[in-house]
Amino acid sequence: MRGGIAHYISLLYKVLVKHGHEVKIISFKRQYPSIFFPGKTQQDLSKEIEPIPSEPMLDSIGPLSWIRTILAIHRFKANLVIFKYWMPFFAPCYAVISFFTRLFTITKIMYICDNIIPHEHRIEDRLLTSIGLWNVHYFIVQSSTVKNDLLYFRPNAIYREVPHPVYEIFSNQYTRDHARKHFHFKSKDKVILFFGYIRKYKGLHYLIEAMSIVLHQMDVRLLIAGEFYDDRENYLQQIQRLGLEEAVSVIDDYIPNEEVGLYYSAADVIVLPYISATQSGIIQIAYNYEKPVITTNVGGLPEVVAEGKTGFIVPSKNAEALAQAIVKFFKIKNKQKFAENIKEYKKQFSWDRMAVEIEEFCK
Repeated sequence: MRGGIAHYISLLYKVLVKHGHEVKIISFKRQYPSIFFPGKTQQDLSKEIEPIPSEPMLDSIGPLSWIRTILAIHRFKANLVIFKYWMPFFAPCYAVISFFTRLFTITKIMYICDNIIPHEHRIEDRLLTSIGLWNVHYFIVQSSTVKNDLLYFRPNAIYREVPHPVYEIFSNQYTRDHARKHFHFKSKDKVILFFGYIRKYKGLHYLIEAMSIVLHQMDVRLLIAGEFYDDRENYLQQIQRLGLEEAVSVIDDYIPNEEVGLYYSAADVIVLPYISATQSGIIQIAYNYEKPVITTNVGGLPEVVAEGKTGFIVPSKNAEALAQAIVKFFKIKNKQKFAENIKEYKKQFSWDRMAVEIEEFCK
């Protein structure tokens, strides 16, 4: 596995072990059939930041691997099995494992839910979601939006709402000057970062449009970093049509673990122009580097941003409002105050809090 889900599992493993629990990770040996995977590769070739023991056993479409997983859970004599749930595609796999685990053992099943319904809807989502959520004892949701979606499918679900913890896994080894030299930015440049997989629901085209408005008021650089899961040419044509080639840099690739800090250290502010959302690990990476964010008022994003203190919140699908928030941020003289606010604000998004909530369920 790669990306935010893998980082999340690593940090959760670490904190549960710290709390005195014996933990076994069963990971995917194949998440998606190649025909369904929109990216370049499912393999993460970046360096492991904190290596953890895991057993790559599960194949999302391989029933024999599901049986092996059920037997591994039985041999481990687990009290609790935690699934990271983020899309209905995995529902059949998870449902079978959960059902037979409950049938033959006293093991409890928990889902930590990133999403209930995915951002890009498909006709089969509702049926698969209903199947996937059925044999679960406990749920942890990380925003009110996900809570509401869960209760739509499971009105009597036993759940707790716990915010997404900060991604503390990435290093802070890069200085601002070193990072900027890498991207050929000047020290005085005003730099915006859009980071992560590029999908339609993330609203990047609104940020590109906002850039054309901002540049009428001040010089700003936009760094777009992430693998395109949407039509790359549409964005490049928009940049060209608006004459933004000199102001916008595009890194079309999966960013390896050891380079994440390079991008965040180079930026003044992280922008999430999302059209829809549940929560976002991008904000939690930003807080790790004590970087402010400008985000839209969709899903659970406003729940983790203190307006005017850790960033700004704007309406979605509104390039003009997004542009004005960017201008407003760069006109603030004491930007260091944002970092000071974030240092205090992010304490509520701790992994220890997540571990305690899981332990309370187990009681």
